[in-house]
Amino acid sequence: MSKENPRVSVIIPAYNTAELIAACLDSVLGQTFTDFEVIVVNDGSPDTAQLEEVLRPYQEKIVYIRQENKRAAGARNTAIRRARGEFLAFVDSDDSWLPDHLASQMKQFEQDPSLGLVYSDAFLIRDAGRPKTFTETCPSEGPANFETLIAERCQIPISTVVARKTAIVKAGLFDESLARCDDYDMWLRTAFHGTGISYSRQAQARLYTGRPDSLGQSRSRMTEAHWKILEKAAQTLPLSDDQRQLVNERAAEIKARYLVEEGKLQLREHPEEARELFAQANRHLRLFKLSIAIRGLQLAPRSCSALIGVWSRFREGTMV
Repeated sequence: MSKENPRVSVIIPAYNTAELIAACLDSVLGQTFTDFEVIVVNDGSPDTAQLEEVLRPYQEKIVYIRQENKRAAGARNTAIRRARGEFLAFVDSDDSWLPDHLASQMKQFEQDPSLGLVYSDAFLIRDAGRPKTFTETCPSEGPANFETLIAERCQIPISTVVARKTAIVKAGLFDESLARCDDYDMWLRTAFHGTGISYSRQAQARLYTGRPDSLGQSRSRMTEAHWKILEKAAQTLPLSDDQRQLVNERAAEIKARYLVEEGKLQLREHPEEARELFAQANRHLRLFKLSIAIRGLQLAPRSCSALIGVWSRFREGTMV
């Protein structure tokens, strides 16, 4: 592992993951590719005392930065500004890599020097249930570029990304105003500014999805963040007419999904508000089952049987 002039800077934001970060670091330090530095950013974590105790055995092998909470985007930006490597490799502190991850990713850059960002498939680690890979639920098909990222034909798990530092800096670093989906916003801007993107279908990481406090656990909040990032792209990027149409159409669809998710949350306590949210969503989605739900709530908004029936179908996500 090179410390003076590393080729890769591994970036690990740490927030409330003291019990998981050792496994993450062990997987990074166990890479077959060794020309890297490791930067851990303690982002104002409430478990700092425990975190620093866990990090003690690694202190000679990592760069440790402690800062006030700036959320994931701010932690990543702090590390990027400190990074000495030509390439940036991202991994969240509750995730881990398989031993050949960095070697496989760096090989893609050697084979195609025009690339600025590469990612891969990953195993999803849950508390229960059949193990799945990321691409089973979030597939990547065809070329990865701005248009396919907007359409979600390609989706990028951040803990598998290796990117040229120049590409991330050119795109403007991570947006620290975003509480969620800052990585999606980053990839959109990186792709828009012409960065070549490729991916591997080989699972090269383990993504832990079982934390109840994870930002990704709130479907409504994540969908809202997705919609607002698309609106941001429409407002801030110099899009072509075709790109603007694609972004606006996608934003309208994601906003409708967000309204449905908000409606689900209101079903038991505020059925009339739920009905209005579903009605707004269905002006775009035009789903038959959603129309039935709206009609049922209109006819019997306080009926327990009607509510439970609608609730159960929505809870399983079968209407959208």
